Amino acid sequence: MGNITAYIILLVAVVLGTASNGFAKGAQGFTILLPSIITAVTIVGCMYTLSIVMKTIPVGITYASFAGLCIIATTIVGMYKFKQIPDFYTLIGLALIIAGVLIVNLLGKAN
Repeated sequence: MGNITAYIILLVAVVLGTASNGFAKGAQGFTILLPSIITAVTIVGCMYTLSIVMKTIPVGITYASFAGLCIIATTIVGMYKFKQIPDFYTLIGLALIIAGVLIVNLLGKAN
């Protein structure tokens, strides 16, 4: 599998991870059935897609990219779905996460 395909699958993992995070809040500690099931299914799908990506992209780069992008995406979901607006310092931290993901992927050399 080529790098482009791996990065597309990584984006699928980010979508699934972000979905699992959003539904986890709605599951209220796994006490509500449907959001709990959706959380479980999406997190399993997320881990599966990450395992596919790790065949091509080194594990550290894969997970750093996944975690950073999932944090950003989950924050956006929180803003729209839960009306959780980040403050100034949180926005600075999120910008640093984006910078870190870009540095790891564009400048990093891991084998």
